[in-house]
Amino acid sequence: MPKVKPHRTSPSLDMTPMVDLAFLLVTFFMLTTQFRPDEAVVVDTPSSTSDLVLPESDIMTLTIDKDKRVFWGYDKAPIKAAALQAVAAKRGLSFTPAQIKQFSLLPQFGLPIDKLGSYLNLDPEARKSPEIKKLLTGVPYDSLNNQLIDFVIEARKANATQFQKPTYIAIKGDAGADVPTVQKVIKILQERDINRFNLITDLEINTGVGSEKN
Repeated sequence: MPKVKPHRTSPSLDMTPMVDLAFLLVTFFMLTTQFRPDEAVVVDTPSSTSDLVLPESDIMTLTIDKDKRVFWGYDKAPIKAAALQAVAAKRGLSFTPAQIKQFSLLPQFGLPIDKLGSYLNLDPEARKSPEIKKLLTGVPYDSLNNQLIDFVIEARKANATQFQKPTYIAIKGDAGADVPTVQKVIKILQERDINRFNLITDLEINTGVGSEKN
């Protein structure tokens, strides 16, 4: 009796669920991704073996570049606006609502407050030009004109008043930054009894042969 050969059919795979899943993932990342804001200055932070992570909010950042300039930033727009108005009032200056709004949108700034108005009047795209960035001399922090500590103190006050939260201070120094400049910024904080702050570094991974920045 002859054998009956079963009819063979090629297996089929329904890709519809996979396509749906792909579109869901794309939509999720599009809605949740936060692009990194353009910074006034880019620094190459040194590496370290510390794996401590900064809190997710209420962060004040003091950025020190290799040219000894200090830039001030905060992660909350209302706090930046309040700090600007308080420091300006202390120095007999004032800013328009439009200028205050622009300042609150800046990730960081590095100018004397008396020159800040003309900078804020510029178009946001114009502020990114190399010519304008060369004019950023940093926030003054010398003993006779210490505007940096004024912004630090007023921002801490505003955050405690408006949100009833403490402010975490992070010092972000370039790997080529002048060590005495970093020490001076730390001393300025300590003179006002601000003794808790974080130093931002890149995580150093030991591979057994050498190390590299993560």
